[in-house]
Amino acid sequence: MLGIIVSTTLITLILNLILKKVHLPTIIGYIVTGTIIAYVFNLHEAVNNHELREIAEFGVVFLMFTIGLEFSISHLKKMKREVFFTGSLQIIITAIFVFLISKFIIGLPTQTSLIIGAALALSSTAIVLKTFNETKEINKPYGRRVLGILIMQDIAVIPILLMISFFSMTGEGDLLLTIGKTILAASVLLALLYFSGRYLLEPFLKYVSATKSDELFVASVLLLAMGSAYLAYYFGFSYSLGAFVAGMMIAETKFKHQVEADLIPFRNILLGVFFITVGMQISFKIIYDYFFIIILLLPLIMGLKFAIIYTLVRFEDNKRVAFKTALSLIQIGEFSLAILELARSQNLVNPTYSQILIVTIVISMILTPIILKNLSRAAARLIPEDIMALPNTQNVAEDTENHVVVLGYGRFGQAIVKELKAFGQNYVILEHSVKFYQLGKERNEPIVFGNAAQRHILNSVNITKASAVIVAVNNPEVLHLICEAVGDLTHNSKTIVTVTSEADKEALKGLHLEHVVVETNQIARAVVDEVLYCRLD
Repeated sequence: MLGIIVSTTLITLILNLILKKVHLPTIIGYIVTGTIIAYVFNLHEAVNNHELREIAEFGVVFLMFTIGLEFSISHLKKMKREVFFTGSLQIIITAIFVFLISKFIIGLPTQTSLIIGAALALSSTAIVLKTFNETKEINKPYGRRVLGILIMQDIAVIPILLMISFFSMTGEGDLLLTIGKTILAASVLLALLYFSGRYLLEPFLKYVSATKSDELFVASVLLLAMGSAYLAYYFGFSYSLGAFVAGMMIAETKFKHQVEADLIPFRNILLGVFFITVGMQISFKIIYDYFFIIILLLPLIMGLKFAIIYTLVRFEDNKRVAFKTALSLIQIGEFSLAILELARSQNLVNPTYSQILIVTIVISMILTPIILKNLSRAAARLIPEDIMALPNTQNVAEDTENHVVVLGYGRFGQAIVKELKAFGQNYVILEHSVKFYQLGKERNEPIVFGNAAQRHILNSVNITKASAVIVAVNNPEVLHLICEAVGDLTHNSKTIVTVTSEADKEALKGLHLEHVVVETNQIARAVVDEVLYCRLD
């Protein structure tokens, strides 16, 4: 066993070092590691080991717990439309489409078709939310929509599992009894979590914190996360649902940030174990035997999910948000694997069909980190913003020259504008976010709405006649596209760019930029300058 652990750690480390070099997510490294060790040590049966699956699932439990920390009950109430309306419709419509294809085109039995339809309607909470948490995209408009849909999908696991239980039963009495027990269990569970969170949680954490012991506080956090997950499981629900509710309860207390910081190391380790067990489920024999079916099935399912989610979100938001939300959720998720495995064990899904679908699901999960990494780039290239949707956008006079063009009116862009105004410099702002554009309009700033990666938009602010161009954008991928577009018009001779790290500066090397400022270096110098002033005082 120790040899397997050492080998797994070594393979994971080597693969992730290589992936970091080529700027790919470590999730792929974990999945590939699982596939390698499954074949080297013949561990294909081990992945079905109940204890190993439960340990791996706790990675998702801790992820949902930390997500819950970011979304209090009041926050979730504001998202009720994303969760209960958009999320429910996405699951129902996707499941119906897959059911109709399975039943009437492929010819599968009704129960099998219903289970497959429900399973394929789910997306990967673990991969998507882990990536969005790291990139801070969880707080963006499409991030909130993605989160809302994923929360509803986690809730939907309960009726899906009940459906499988119903199909395994015989007799109306058993069915009615199970429904009654489920409703009672849900009521008791929510009541327990709510009242303990409201009246016991903060006093308990205050008492533990007063001991000044980091070990006791961490142990308490682990107890809360795992205890709430076990409580949900005891009442017949998923581990992650209980953990999510507990996280939301802690978000109402002042200990939210400390709890999150203490839990992250455990979450990341167990998520790694989870993704390794996902990789162990890849069967090259199944891929070889059913290659053409898998190749046909994969884009069909992903394309169907994209079309449904895009259409639903587009009714309520712009094309860009709808595109990013749909592209983020086109994969099939980890709960789908559990549902298919349970259905197979109950003889509700043919073992061959189950293996084909499991391989298809895992491949879709492997593709997801690559898709998410290029999400902003794909949206910028494929979905041009509808400028006509924002009337009264400022026009720049054709004879405007020797002005400074500021690309971006976020936190840093606003600070730049403030300094330019104090200096008496003429400037024009180009902003792509509706929120910041409206803020600029309210402040009577000379602001133009548009995508700075599009050359005709840059020409509209007379960029070739500007004395300088300041790029105040913090998204590295979008930043590269903008600098390319600006470079085509001005050769970047007057372009000033700020980046957050040396790695981001290195990524811009091929664009021949003369003025690249690393924010962290500038902040470090400013802090040291303050230290010197303190000494002088």
